Amino acid sequence: MAGLVTGESIVNPDAKLAGAGVNVVVGRVTRVDRKAKKVFVAGGAEYAYDKLILSTGSSPILPPIPGRELEGVFMLRSLQHAEDICQFMKAKAPRKLTFVGAGFISLEVALLLKQANPDYEITIVELLKHPLATMLDEELCDRVANYLTEKGFQLKMGEKVVGIQGNGAVSSVKLESGEVIAADMVFMNVGAAPNLELAREMGLEIGRFGVKVNEFLETSDPDVLAAGDCADNKHFVTGTPNPGALRGPAVIMGRLAAKRLAGYAIPFPGLLNASACNLIDWNVAATGLTEAHAHREGIETVSATVDSRSKHGMIPGMTPWTLKLVFDRNKRTLIGGQILSREIAPIKEIDAVSALILGRKTVEDLTVFATAGNPDISSEPSLEPLTIAAEQCLQKMGRRQGA
Repeated sequence: MAGLVTGESIVNPDAKLAGAGVNVVVGRVTRVDRKAKKVFVAGGAEYAYDKLILSTGSSPILPPIPGRELEGVFMLRSLQHAEDICQFMKAKAPRKLTFVGAGFISLEVALLLKQANPDYEITIVELLKHPLATMLDEELCDRVANYLTEKGFQLKMGEKVVGIQGNGAVSSVKLESGEVIAADMVFMNVGAAPNLELAREMGLEIGRFGVKVNEFLETSDPDVLAAGDCADNKHFVTGTPNPGALRGPAVIMGRLAAKRLAGYAIPFPGLLNASACNLIDWNVAATGLTEAHAHREGIETVSATVDSRSKHGMIPGMTPWTLKLVFDRNKRTLIGGQILSREIAPIKEIDAVSALILGRKTVEDLTVFATAGNPDISSEPSLEPLTIAAEQCLQKMGRRQGA
């Protein structure tokens, strides 16, 4: 949509799979006979299997808002969606754009469009009280909101869209408050739901968010595995079902399913939902639980937010970045992290935070966590935010009982 890449560059061509010895069949599966171990495809073809992997993915959620069928209302989930949007924008040249949802897809697209054409009048409507509210806690959400406002976006947080109006084509969006926003084009990005029709027809056990699987991604039928968005994933920290709709975990689950077929017994640890997004001048990343999520799970938390810098203070070109760490007060283990940074490099420290969570590291462990440092590419060791945030949380917790 931003004109930075071609559609062909973001998909794997069938020839690549065929070259690796994979038989590629383009067609709709109409039925799976688990007893006979056969897959039936529209057109009459059938294929026998020893093991079957379901990776049916998810589909975008389109809220039942009146007017959603009007010309100029779009979702963004697939390459076809992006191509349709580009074609509409080229043909209609809209200027007043409304985004329903303030997750990272909406914000990334909105900022790219604003960068391409500063004359766009862009309004972002979000049912929750803050942008990126599922990624970040309130204090960091506020920084994102201030940045978006400075960029010229109109933010309508804590607002619900109740109607899209127009005579054949979009002309406005109506909010529950009664406010009407003029709009030539509407983007609706409010999440995705797993595609479970085939799994249900097969009689597989369905969990809260998808096909129920064990730690090896095996379903209620041990010869059928499920991976990606369609699987009922669990969160690593809480152990409870969690909707996973991110590319990273889906890739890892695909690799794990292949290893299982090859005879390995490697368990999937669960999701941390580590994610990152680029907001042009700022970058955002998060992993694990926010404090708000932890509190909903009944976890008492201790946290610290530390402002750091991309280089030693004496080096020209230093830019700020911020890290927040969240600990389980009772277990004293790290359970979440969030980053805001002008530079790209500090964002990847979120992977270190993920590794520390997976290692069940405690606040004491992190106070002695030594990081690599160089004046040109990192802050002074005395200002390394991972250890500083841990030090601050340790002071809030006090010594471990019995120590």
